[in-house]
Amino acid sequence: MTGVDKLRWVKPVLKPHRTGGLNKFGALRSMRFRDEVEGVPVEDLLRDYGSPLFVISERRLRNNTRTLRRMFSTRYRNVLQAWSYKTNYLGAVCNVLHQEGSWAEVVSAFEYEKARALGVPGDRILFNGPHKPKEILTRAAREGARIHLDNMDEIHMLEEVAAELGIRVPVTMRLTFDTGYTEAWTRFGFHIESGEAMDAAKRIHDMGRLHLKGLHSHIGTFVVDPRAYAAQVRIMTAFMDDVEKQTDAAIDSIDIGGGFPSLNALQGVYLPKEQFIPPLERYADAICDALIEGTRDRQARGMEQPRLILETGRAVVDDSEVLISSVVANKRLADGRQGIVMDAGVNLLFTSFWYNHEVEPTRMLDGLPEETVLYGPLCMNIDVMRQHIMMPPLKLGDSLIFSPAGAYNNTQWLQFIEYRPNVVMVHEDGSVSVVREAETLDTVIGPERMPEHLKEPFPGN
Repeated sequence: MTGVDKLRWVKPVLKPHRTGGLNKFGALRSMRFRDEVEGVPVEDLLRDYGSPLFVISERRLRNNTRTLRRMFSTRYRNVLQAWSYKTNYLGAVCNVLHQEGSWAEVVSAFEYEKARALGVPGDRILFNGPHKPKEILTRAAREGARIHLDNMDEIHMLEEVAAELGIRVPVTMRLTFDTGYTEAWTRFGFHIESGEAMDAAKRIHDMGRLHLKGLHSHIGTFVVDPRAYAAQVRIMTAFMDDVEKQTDAAIDSIDIGGGFPSLNALQGVYLPKEQFIPPLERYADAICDALIEGTRDRQARGMEQPRLILETGRAVVDDSEVLISSVVANKRLADGRQGIVMDAGVNLLFTSFWYNHEVEPTRMLDGLPEETVLYGPLCMNIDVMRQHIMMPPLKLGDSLIFSPAGAYNNTQWLQFIEYRPNVVMVHEDGSVSVVREAETLDTVIGPERMPEHLKEPFPGN
């Protein structure tokens, strides 16, 4: 060997030995890459709007809501879809769905006011939630919103509102019960099993200020057993019959809430999500069959079938949005694993605490995949985007696409340590619009007020 023929130094890699090609995190395989979103190159999106970046597909959003409505309306005659604002209340998302015929389902004064500001008429708003101050209840009653009662104190307050307005207010009662398939959400609504729900219905009848017109329940979130919804409908229709016999209630709607899962991967579940998540048709079959059966006697008596209301959020919006994030640092962890720091963390993808989101590089990656932890940029140890994933080496500036990201991340995201980024929507014609601008220092400190004696950070200097 001459002095010219020196061997090139290669940084050593400490890699734990594992036998075979499989582990509980999946098979070693060639990683797919995705260099566009809805036909728009990722490179162009990051150049024009920065990283990290949320990207929403208008086409997929419209198609999802049309598919959902078709699944149910072909099985049951009278179906209404209401858009769950808490899932994603970006104005552009809400108005796409309102254009498709969805009403607004809101759970707070803020969400009610946002729906009205977007142009939703009061009589196309379903007002849920455990906290409705008297002022917003008065406005909602005056504007014809369907108010969903959650507790006895709310009944008393709304009766006062009805008396002050001189009207009889139509209401929906939220129910809670055990389906036998899911953990009951007992903190919301009136309990059927204890008799509380019937007591509340009789109170509404006796006072005469309110008129019970609908029943509502929400049995949980990411419900993966369609039989839970069939049980829910059977319990609700049985209560409907009982309450109409014992009061002057005339039930015109059965609202089953939301909770349908999206095609996301729950942590702790090792089956592929395609095998774990039932298709939407199974939910539609279970719900509509149970509702038709539960109202058969009603039809025989010549009564109108109640309207079926869906408050679907996640199943409509989740796969319509992705998060693009870029690599800002590489690390070799003490246990030998590869650690990669991204410019987006749980401050933006809050659902990373519960789901193993799909991760796709935006270029073909070379090198041997190894067990990797994907971190966010925050100064806290729980800021982990993916705890375990097989990834080849990544370079600074490489980008990854996390999906689905449309459900709850634009409502539960945090203004913590980092600015929140741009959110853009790719329209059906391929054009791109900013639907929420990235934060700046002025955005964050705008609401702050500085007392006069604190305006000098270092007095006397």
